[in-house]
Amino acid sequence: MPNKDYYRTLGLSKSASADEIKAAFRKLARQYHPDVCKEPGADLKFKEINEAYQVLGDPGKKAQYDRFGSVGGAAGGFDFSGINFDDMFHGGSPFGDLGDIFETFLGGGGRSKNRGPQRGSDLRYDLTISLEDAYTGLEKEIDVQHYKQCAKCGGRGAEKGSQIKKCGTCAGTGFVTQPQRSIFGTIAVTVPCAACAGRGEIIQVPCKDCRGSGRTKAAGKIKVNVPRGIDSGYRLRIEGEGDAASRSGPPGDLYVYISVKPHNKLKRQGNDLFAAEKIDFVTAILGDEIEIPLFNEKIALKIPPGTQPNTVFRQRGKGMPRLHGGGRGDLFVEVMVEIPSKLSREQTDLLKKIKGIK
Repeated sequence: MPNKDYYRTLGLSKSASADEIKAAFRKLARQYHPDVCKEPGADLKFKEINEAYQVLGDPGKKAQYDRFGSVGGAAGGFDFSGINFDDMFHGGSPFGDLGDIFETFLGGGGRSKNRGPQRGSDLRYDLTISLEDAYTGLEKEIDVQHYKQCAKCGGRGAEKGSQIKKCGTCAGTGFVTQPQRSIFGTIAVTVPCAACAGRGEIIQVPCKDCRGSGRTKAAGKIKVNVPRGIDSGYRLRIEGEGDAASRSGPPGDLYVYISVKPHNKLKRQGNDLFAAEKIDFVTAILGDEIEIPLFNEKIALKIPPGTQPNTVFRQRGKGMPRLHGGGRGDLFVEVMVEIPSKLSREQTDLLKKIKGIK
């Protein structure tokens, strides 16, 4: 039988490092595991991948293979002798920690899983506000549909006065070990206990309101404090206002995602604001002081004599408040000089006189 090309099996060159060999093996193992890949011959491909890694993943065997093109009996088939499968799934073999690979294939829920009360789910709420709201900040009540701890049973899931007993099937652990066939033969797999659904407890009389889950779904009003200077894309975390957990675990959090509506007169870039203001041609010629309305205040802007159309004036510290303090951005005002399309006879005569003055 010709010698096998283990480097080709893993898609590597002979110069591949140990990390590259390990990464290639993990990728291919996920791809061709028979429980995931339904292609014809996937089981044989998976055996070849494991055989290649048993050799190339072991420095001593790799050196022998690189020199002679084979490693004793290993070249003729996958040699499982001397492998402790319990160690292999928990970091004690040259394969590294394969628990994370086979956890997906073999149902998860292994010994590494937390068997205590699980945290409730986080929730998302999308809140759209005006630019003025972002400028001033606001406190807003929002309606959120979420799971709350059952008021009747206090989250226990059991009717008042009834008992919650330790599951006899899993001895209160929430998990049981059962045999499962694999390409390695029959191995022991830890899975959630079906008798108690992984809780480790049996409720004798489930609560009628929550049906034993320990939580009920209802609408609730939650206050959201939106800080000054916030912008689109920011999110606010409200601790403990997500879904309540079953088994009396801690609740999740509520994340409020902010979207700021465009303003009809003002444009925002970061903490700066941009505005356009119309002035008459006399003001542009002679100069004056005008007021720029900005939400809840008015900004005085001096127009110097001889101001040209589309001149931009910068008002420092008059823009958006900075989100985490430290003052405000700037306000940029572009003046648009209005030229009247119609003049009275008196205005026309006056302008002609001005034009004629040298």
